[in-house]
Amino acid sequence: MEGLDFSNKYVLPVHIGGEEFYITQSIISTWIVMLVLIILALVVRFYISRFKAIPKGFQNVIELIVEVVNSFTISTMGERNKRFASFYGSVFLFILFSNLWGLLGMRPPTSDLSTTFAMALMTFLMVQYYGIKTGGIKNYLKGFLDPLPFLLPLNVIGELANPVSLSFRLFGNIVGGVIIMGLIYAALPGLLQIGIPAVLHVYFDVFSGVLQAFIFVMLSMIFVSGAIQE
Repeated sequence: MEGLDFSNKYVLPVHIGGEEFYITQSIISTWIVMLVLIILALVVRFYISRFKAIPKGFQNVIELIVEVVNSFTISTMGERNKRFASFYGSVFLFILFSNLWGLLGMRPPTSDLSTTFAMALMTFLMVQYYGIKTGGIKNYLKGFLDPLPFLLPLNVIGELANPVSLSFRLFGNIVGGVIIMGLIYAALPGLLQIGIPAVLHVYFDVFSGVLQAFIFVMLSMIFVSGAIQE
């Protein structure tokens, strides 16, 4: 197994303002996933005008997905926050497609900590924004002193820990699967690489990919809905 390398390899150097940056494998994978999702969105947008009162075929699939996302958003965040359904539906699809990208032999975007932390940071900023917007800056700051003022450092650490735990949970599970599958391919000889890894891909890429996308979105919903006060 000598020579195994699971790092996020550089593909293309880019020079901006005298500084050198690199396009990595995960960045290219992210662009491809985004392009696929944009094309799917355009296809759905094109067919919406042709949707009928009695759905069938493709329309059935789209309406089922929308209903599931709406129902899950309402059950997790409450009826008053159902407006977040479209946003978190998009987040779920992006994470899901990213997690499943390993099935095509490419590096999943979510195996890059920069990607998962950026998405977790988005949740963190939403929590702070809605905490201030719905409760006011005074109540927002006062919340860090509850239940006792001397717990301020712990409350701040707890708030900062949310995006860290979100990002590392998703990153760790996906990159762990990438490493394990790489070791298995390296250990198996010849034709055995065709059959045996396929079963493991079902778990590490499909089952784990869907589960981690679900967990990330659910926790993000809980954090944001908890920050939105009545």
